[in-house]
Amino acid sequence: MKLITAPAGMRRRLGTVLAALGIAVAATAVPAATVIPAAAATPAASSAPRSTAALDPASIDRFVRDYLEQTRLPGAVVAVTKGDRVVHTAGYGHTASGQAMTERTRLPVASLSKSMTALAVMQLVEAGKVDLDQPVHRYLPEFTLADRRSREITVRQVLTQTSGMADSAYPDLTRAQPRTLEEAVAAMREAPLAAAPGTRYRYHNPNYFVAARLVEVVSGQPFADYLSAKLFDPLRMTHTASLDSTTEMPDRARGYVRAYGTVFSRPHPRWFAAGGHGVVTTADDLSQWLIAQNNQGVSADGRRIATARTVELTHTPPKAPKDTDYGMGWWRNQQGDGPEQIQHSGQLLTHNSMATLLPDSGIGIAVVTNTGLIAGDDAAQISMGLVDLARGKSPEVAKPFSMTADWVLAALTLLAAGLGFRGVRRAPRWARHTTQRPWWRTALRLLPQALPILFLTQLASLLGLLMNRSGTLAQTTYAWPALVVCAAAGGLASTAVITARALALVRHRRRARQGAGGDGVDEPLGTRDGHQALRPA
Repeated sequence: MKLITAPAGMRRRLGTVLAALGIAVAATAVPAATVIPAAAATPAASSAPRSTAALDPASIDRFVRDYLEQTRLPGAVVAVTKGDRVVHTAGYGHTASGQAMTERTRLPVASLSKSMTALAVMQLVEAGKVDLDQPVHRYLPEFTLADRRSREITVRQVLTQTSGMADSAYPDLTRAQPRTLEEAVAAMREAPLAAAPGTRYRYHNPNYFVAARLVEVVSGQPFADYLSAKLFDPLRMTHTASLDSTTEMPDRARGYVRAYGTVFSRPHPRWFAAGGHGVVTTADDLSQWLIAQNNQGVSADGRRIATARTVELTHTPPKAPKDTDYGMGWWRNQQGDGPEQIQHSGQLLTHNSMATLLPDSGIGIAVVTNTGLIAGDDAAQISMGLVDLARGKSPEVAKPFSMTADWVLAALTLLAAGLGFRGVRRAPRWARHTTQRPWWRTALRLLPQALPILFLTQLASLLGLLMNRSGTLAQTTYAWPALVVCAAAGGLASTAVITARALALVRHRRRARQGAGGDGVDEPLGTRDGHQALRPA
């Protein structure tokens, strides 16, 4: 998911959500209407002698400490390399279980795992066991979708996320989660394609489930064992592993979510993760991964895990389609007047990560934090600050978007509650003014009140549309709690106003009919229904 490689674009998209929510909340006025303290930011670190003038251990520590202090980020780990040397690895703050973060703290790196899966496939390509431009079905006969065109999907298209599969057609995170790669691929038999293979880029985790399963079948080894034998062991990544599920991760991937300027600890729900976002690792081990990427496939101690051509190919976007800068597990881009960057982000609901390579200088930067998704693009913000340090600039702490947006949402939440209270109190007056109108016109006047309810029920879909990702409302409570609270306040306020107005209208019309029928008027003695009664003689 390319959310944090382009923070400005993310802010524009999330700003659209805020604008839509503001409109929805305003509709209520139409015709009436476990807290964790800030982490101590003392780093635990191991570092080599200074290698660059600006990007040295002291400046890195200073910037990251400032970031934790100003944003209340609970914890982070950082790895910085240059060429084949480690500049600095360190941990800051604490985990959700209260343990101090160090350079050996194991954390999930989420979708940064894709760069490792892609290189595993490319090793098989180097060995002549896989051809990038042959259909996946040739190596993985079990891979089939509901669309016949799926037999045309090539290995290259799976790795570059141009297979035609997409969250819009197969929202995997809203479905029952598989337990193995074999089950994950089998579940795709019901999936349609969103586009013809090779014609459009769409980020979609199941592409990498397929890639990982291909590694299993072609190599004859479980995927996790293959990664350990062919990547992690040669690179001396001794505390790194690929896991099948978030429930297998340290402390079950428990981390933090942000809301209203503070953070809350929450457990991560069970997600299938192998191949797409299942790697757990440390800052020390990430430094070795960065070195291999910047050193043309050669480890710090001279071991080759892939050819220079293979590594460069994974960093390079395909020539077609033209709407993508995604290679194979890496994005390649340039922001403003900055240096060219090769990056990949990773996002769980409770953690996020960012790996950045600067080809011109040979610098590698990796950051993992224990806040997740939209509400905490902390890894990207820290990475951008470290890139500035590498360029000789003095970075400023850029707070996550949600830290400002949450207070806008808080104001909208209070506005929705106030308008709802006002609407309920004034429901009898509203009913008196609409008594003489036909029912259909009254219903039309109530329709604007339903907008906040519609917004709440479609919130996850709206975010999915803007971000090109799928999810559920429950998952959105992790991604952006303040947004869900605001949408819920608007929905509840609208429901209360609609209910109060409907009840008031029914009562008022009933009284009006009773009044028209003469109820409550004294009748002349001896009369009934307005007629003179016969008197006995």
